[in-house]
Amino acid sequence: MPAKKKSTDSRYREVRNAKANHNYFVGDRFEAGVALLGTEVKAIREGNAQIGESFCRIEKGQVWLFNAHIGEYKFGNLQNHEPRRKRKLLLHRREIDKLIGAMEQGGKTLVPLRVFMKHGLIKVEIALCTGKKLHDKRETLKRKVALREAERDMRSR
Repeated sequence: MPAKKKSTDSRYREVRNAKANHNYFVGDRFEAGVALLGTEVKAIREGNAQIGESFCRIEKGQVWLFNAHIGEYKFGNLQNHEPRRKRKLLLHRREIDKLIGAMEQGGKTLVPLRVFMKHGLIKVEIALCTGKKLHDKRETLKRKVALREAERDMRSR
């Protein structure tokens, strides 16, 4: 018998925050569930989501995702959702306590890196990040260009 393949939904692709690695030094990563409405799940499966401008905040011991745009589901009716509403992230208490401790030390920000599907559930990967200064961004860009040129040279030989 052939090995059983993982079932992946070919229509669904993960949503990434492209600005995160450019604007922040990414630290500890956490995987969180999201409290969503039915039409939001359907819209995300269609690939109708953006997290480029979004951020996370801790309020009253709960982690919330702000400014994430999940477009309206085109077949939704009166039950359709508001595209930019705040959404609760589902984490274990010890993870939330760790995040609160890191945020209280200062200089850290909670940034969503990607939205993906795992075993049929929508998950958000968040990270504790430190902001980059302009010279850090330039240094990262120089390093990226140097790596790209080195790879190009290796391929041509």
